[in-house]
Amino acid sequence: MTDIRYLAPQTLDEAVGAFAAAQGAARILAGGTDLLVQMRNGMAKPGTIIDIKKIAELTTIARTADGGFRVGAAVSGAVLAEHESFGTVWPGVLEAVNLIGSTQVQGRASPGGNLCHGSPAADSVPAMVAAGAVLTIQGPNGRRELPVEAFPAGPGRTKLAPGEILVSFTLPARPKGSGDAYLRMIPRTEMDIAVVGLAVNLTMANGVVTAARVGLGAVAPTVLLVEAAAKALIGSKLEDAALETAAAACRAACNPINDKRGTIEYRTKVAGVLLKRVAAIAAERAGRA
Repeated sequence: MTDIRYLAPQTLDEAVGAFAAAQGAARILAGGTDLLVQMRNGMAKPGTIIDIKKIAELTTIARTADGGFRVGAAVSGAVLAEHESFGTVWPGVLEAVNLIGSTQVQGRASPGGNLCHGSPAADSVPAMVAAGAVLTIQGPNGRRELPVEAFPAGPGRTKLAPGEILVSFTLPARPKGSGDAYLRMIPRTEMDIAVVGLAVNLTMANGVVTAARVGLGAVAPTVLLVEAAAKALIGSKLEDAALETAAAACRAACNPINDKRGTIEYRTKVAGVLLKRVAAIAAERAGRA
């Protein structure tokens, strides 16, 4: 068996330096719920494992100056769920993150790892897209920011350059009258991969939608920001006509595959159904905010 070098740097600069020096032969360990399975199956054979759980910036949740949140890329779903206010402000994001695996897996799995795995069916990603999350990335050439919807490059691929590490997600402050929600369609009741996943983030005033974002997953090579669906919702009171226009935009955005979990026709239809259901939940939450 080939020896594997294990590193647990204390700073982000150390981690980036080690990752870049490995020249593609290293893998990042955040929660390990994907990496360790891949290694056991022979799909990943890293020469070096870089454990980022000891780096404070990657494992903390902080409020930003404008009242938003900065969530470290290695923060686990369980830690996020225990935060005193995150779930109140971003319930849709939290419910999406908490669909990653079982209760046991939640103690390790992170939304950062979920994103970097590059799955089009990742549960946390459509919710982060709908939330308008912005990523902070650091590599040998310094730091940069990227909207979360621009990060995936295809199944199993991301826009990370060689030596770059995902540092954090920044979610904006929420105006009064805002709500978000996430739902997925799965064949089983628990512990399954989304056939379709959809998130809606709304701001409403006097019953009228003033801002909206829609994230759609598992129906294309990458998670999608469906701007046409959001446009259909803005200015409406979520009347049937507006919801149907938004649902049609979601169906039009679909470019799915046939597989054992769902056909192209089924996934496309479900995308429209979920848009209507999720918008209703987000609007109800906006009314309480």
